Amino acid sequence: MRFSIDRDRFVHDVQNVTKAVSSRTTIPILTGIKIVAHSEGLTLTGSDSDISIETFIPKEEEGFEIVRIEEQGSIVLQARFFAEIVKKLPGSEIELIVQNQFATTIRSGSSVFNLIGLDPEEYPRLPQLEENLLFRLPQDMLKNVIRQTVFAVSTQETRPVLTGVNLETEDNTLICTATDSHRLAMRKATIEKNDESLTFSNVVIPGKSLNELSKIIDDNHELIDVVVTENQVLFKMKNLLFFSRLLEGKYPVTKSMIPTQSKTTLKLKTKPFLQTLERALLLSREGKNNVINLKTLNNGLIEITSISPEVGKVTENIETQMQGEEMRISFNGKNIIDALKVMDSEEFDIVFTGAMSPFVIRPIDDDHYLHLFSPVRTY
Repeated sequence: MRFSIDRDRFVHDVQNVTKAVSSRTTIPILTGIKIVAHSEGLTLTGSDSDISIETFIPKEEEGFEIVRIEEQGSIVLQARFFAEIVKKLPGSEIELIVQNQFATTIRSGSSVFNLIGLDPEEYPRLPQLEENLLFRLPQDMLKNVIRQTVFAVSTQETRPVLTGVNLETEDNTLICTATDSHRLAMRKATIEKNDESLTFSNVVIPGKSLNELSKIIDDNHELIDVVVTENQVLFKMKNLLFFSRLLEGKYPVTKSMIPTQSKTTLKLKTKPFLQTLERALLLSREGKNNVINLKTLNNGLIEITSISPEVGKVTENIETQMQGEEMRISFNGKNIIDALKVMDSEEFDIVFTGAMSPFVIRPIDDDHYLHLFSPVRTY
């Protein structure tokens, strides 16, 4: 195998596929990146058997030559070294040559690396999915959906299904839900289906997969195709395929958890409230419980307090517009901060149904998403 390629393009695509490679895999061949040179261009593949990423580099794009294939073939190279090497090569072009026994030479400028490759025949085949049913949505919207849900997945492996984001469809709406059983984030997005018969529920994508996908997709309106099968999901972009396995297990029914009535509603400005909570947590971080107390005062103010027995106490009043009964409640401040950080709205409502019942945070100018939190019992 022998080819020459534009360095910047190669570095970009190698870094994309490296995101799927894990150093902790028990299958030695999966510590490598598979490179295949064929008549149309180059294909790069990385996988840890949970996530697989395949990217295609065409011979030319928009009239510019990107790859010159002199001899077709394939090789697997250790991802850890290979990705670092191509990033640091001095020239604007990289030449890669594979000889007998998978001996590989990488040349760029005055730099020459000789690497020992692995047998590409041992590399597992990517899943072949039936692509007759799919939906699509803009890449920037998908990036937002991930950002506004994935932070709420569970980090505990005791209930593996909660370490993922649940996807379900309702007409032409995609509903994404993440919960760790103390908080819940729900985000809706409008999608295009290629077939009206496409419906699914209980499709749970690992949070880790979505975090890696989010790093790859662009902030543009180009559409991304999503194919869901029984145990795999595929995200298809122009020259990139991203596969992820799905989590097994029944995702909890969360719709019934969201309260429909309210006893007290507070309208608050996002940034000042976020900063107030961050100040309140300066003391309660020590106790690892992050407990913050909220009390409504009768003059259009709420009082935020946080007490750490060994450190001290902080109190701050903040303006609000209140409807309904007076209220005292305690909650995990860090969870609220996480939710406010992904909120794009300048103002939001907190809807309480009682001191011991879950409460809802919704952005004022967007009915596409909400956050649900369990209060903390402090007595």
